[in-house]
This record gives sequence, structure tokens and C-alpha cells, in this order.
Amino acid sequence: MGVMETRIKELREGLGLTQEALAKKVDVTRQTILFMEKGKYNPSLRLAYRVARVLGKPIEEVFSFENEEIK
Repeated sequence: MGVMETRIKELREGLGLTQEALAKKVDVTRQTILFMEKGKYNPSLRLAYRVARVLGKPIEEVFSFENEEIK
């Protein structure tokens, strides 16, 4: 499996949201948001969808996979 890239931090900051505020909106801990931003945690599809929805972007604009071979 490849590495997941995210734009969470960039988009979150653009909306003026703290990690804590985003975490509360998607019902996870601030640490989960931090780990997602650093690429150390791959969220479930459900969580990825909730994050994208709060950030007002399609899921593919928030998350992308690098080095993934599509067959």
C-alpha cells in the first residue's frame, strides 16, 4: 500500500479551524487529526468522507494516494 497524502492542514487552516475544532466536527480526537495531517494515520472511508464534507471539498481533493498501482 502506498502513502496517503492529505491537504487537511491546508484546507483546515484556510477555513480558520483548529485541529480541535475539526476533530469535534468529525467526532475524533485532536491527535487523530494531527496524525492524519502528518500522514501517520489512514482514516476509514467513513472518516475521510466526514473530514472532506466538513472541509467543503470532494474526498479526492482532500486525500490522494501516492505510489499506488491501479490494476
